Amino acid sequence: MARKMHPLRKAVIYRMVMDEHTCPYGLKARALLRRSGYDVEDHWLTSHEETEAFKEQHAVPTTPQIFIDGTRIGGYDDLRRYLGKKVAEPGQTSYRPVIALFVLTFLMSLAVSHLVYGQPLTVQAIKWFIAFSMVILALLKLQDVESFSTMFLNYDILAKRWVPYAYIYPFAEGLAGILMIGNMLTWLSVPVALFIGTIGAASVIKAVYIDKRQLKCACVGGSSNVPLGFISLTENLMMIAMAVWMAFAAWGNGGH
Repeated sequence: MARKMHPLRKAVIYRMVMDEHTCPYGLKARALLRRSGYDVEDHWLTSHEETEAFKEQHAVPTTPQIFIDGTRIGGYDDLRRYLGKKVAEPGQTSYRPVIALFVLTFLMSLAVSHLVYGQPLTVQAIKWFIAFSMVILALLKLQDVESFSTMFLNYDILAKRWVPYAYIYPFAEGLAGILMIGNMLTWLSVPVALFIGTIGAASVIKAVYIDKRQLKCACVGGSSNVPLGFISLTENLMMIAMAVWMAFAAWGNGGH
């Protein structure tokens, strides 16, 4: 249960402030204490020697260290717990990266539609939303292809049989998305998106809904804590839908 706060309570913080390094958690802790109504006494540890001496004196492994009314609370995470605030635990499941991505790509598509057509809600805006999402998802994977490929190999049915596909996938996804944004080379973008989307959807369905495995999703990169399941399936179904949509559009216009 959160401790009740009083605006006159005093907090003392010891944090590293050196020419070559200022501890970011110390800054966060000081700001949190002030926002919470504490009178903060800010002590700087200005050298490595002073920092090590402080840690040895108080038998603590890290700084900053916060004391409230003479009682040591601990570091930044300990302070958040003391104040009843949420602390993200290592490896904790989070959908925040995916939600942020889709919200921003959706708003991007509305903005571009407004720029081009004078109104945000258009059919083209939906197409751009899917294509923008594909490109940004590919970008996140390409930040660390090795980590992505390692996670991807846990469940993708094609990559398990042919490892290079785990490295090709993010490039193919990004290429298809870029071509779809510009409505270019439909003969290339449609089959690429349809192929990787179908393989991806089948892989997720097999791993999650048939084999009942609990895995991390590589959809937003290899370091994510997004569970494999609905989000990854949605990514692949969006690619399939976009490919089919563009194929019918191209066929209706006589092809490109």
